[in-house]
Amino acid sequence: MIELISASRCTGCNICVTACPTNVFDAVPGGPPVIARQGDCQTCFMCELYCPEDALFVAPNADGPVAVDEAALGQAALLGSYRRAVGWGGGRQSTASLDGSYRLLQAR
Repeated sequence: MIELISASRCTGCNICVTACPTNVFDAVPGGPPVIARQGDCQTCFMCELYCPEDALFVAPNADGPVAVDEAALGQAALLGSYRRAVGWGGGRQSTASLDGSYRLLQAR
């Protein structure tokens, strides 16, 4: 579930607003978007994946809102961690070649 938009990292590009399939965010003119409908989040990570500033944190195992501390998330390198894990973003290497799931289709 989406838990945090870092105001210090967010540039207000609103890519997360556009990427979210369940309309969780509301754009705010001149500022970072807000999490307006957190309960509608499906934990799909699309917002975190497309955020070019690594300004979002999606809690992967939350069934409801959880308390998060932005400083602790930053120290643990959890802001934008999904994007980093899949190799999206400047200076990162794609991890697609490490994915062996294609073998499931070959077994048919």
